[in-house]
Amino acid sequence: MAYRILCVLASVPLLAGCNTLAAEAPSVFASERSAGTSYGAYLLRPSDQIRIQVYDDPNITGEYQIDSGGFISIPLAGRLKVSGLAPAQLEQAIVARLREGMLKKPSVNVQIISYGPVYVHGEVKRAGDFPYKPGLTVMDAVALAGGYTYRADEGKVFVRRAGSNVEQAYPLDRRVPIYPGDNVRIPERFF
Repeated sequence: MAYRILCVLASVPLLAGCNTLAAEAPSVFASERSAGTSYGAYLLRPSDQIRIQVYDDPNITGEYQIDSGGFISIPLAGRLKVSGLAPAQLEQAIVARLREGMLKKPSVNVQIISYGPVYVHGEVKRAGDFPYKPGLTVMDAVALAGGYTYRADEGKVFVRRAGSNVEQAYPLDRRVPIYPGDNVRIPERFF
């Protein structure tokens, strides 16, 4: 009995640490949770290119690029704000719009064809814009840019999220996700 109590008491600090990921996660995850999507689900952003398939209506089916304001224009559905929505949420929004119009039972599928780029600059060998792939992290972005220069501060990174004017510093020993439109800056070290 004493052994069980000791085991329970020993596991309390471990269980308390389980919530640290949510507390330390970037604000982009908070917006995803509030949007009703699962943790880590991709939300559409400006410059993403999507394919919308409306079954039984080839006039609406096609490829659409999300403009800088986060909108697309779809025949019979009109102009829709799509930035910040998960693809499944966009499917529901299109279905709702089409039901208001001429289609009685529309069936819609949304696929992401290509993502907007990520930007890596500062003390990296080849600064520039690079194609986004789901699951991209800061370290992956640095690798895409050819790695660090000899002047790089390899202990921290600054990330400015797409649509934000504020850079946030992160330690490089943490797995920091990157999304399309994000700016990653590796600072110079000072001796």
